[in-house]
Amino acid sequence: MKELIISSIYFILPAYIANMSPVLAAKLHLPFDVPINKKHLGDHKTWRGVYSAYICALASLALQWYLQKTGTFSAYNLLDYEKINLFLYAFLFGVGAITGDTVKSFFKRKLGRSPGSSWFPFDQLDFIAGALLFLLPFFIVSWQTALVLIIATPLLHFLANLFAYLLRFKKVWW
Repeated sequence: MKELIISSIYFILPAYIANMSPVLAAKLHLPFDVPINKKHLGDHKTWRGVYSAYICALASLALQWYLQKTGTFSAYNLLDYEKINLFLYAFLFGVGAITGDTVKSFFKRKLGRSPGSSWFPFDQLDFIAGALLFLLPFFIVSWQTALVLIIATPLLHFLANLFAYLLRFKKVWW
């Protein structure tokens, strides 16, 4: 069971990091703070968030590739990082995660919910759904891995948001 939990979270780590990257990119005042579609998504879903998600997913995949090459965490790999195209998988994890978040934001706006308001469980699982859907043509996770992600992600999402709030990266703790 422990191996399943660790391998599932280790596998989806690029999507987790990609999902957090827009907050960090905004704090660092990186360029391209241009809304994707202000009318339907608001002004806080930006192209900066998309490219930062890709770059952070790529960086985390490169780290996983390195760790596999050195034998660290190899027992927990669901992917063979030496055989995959890191640039493609960075797109699938990073842009997939941001697309899941963006689609959820579209529906959130259509339902009249304000940006930043809590919408459980969609706020916690949207980026996982996006990444897994983007990965689908190339890699299918087991139902056990999917279940671990559905259960663990809301808790990890809460803890990451609380940590970001305490570090003043976010204005709200959720």
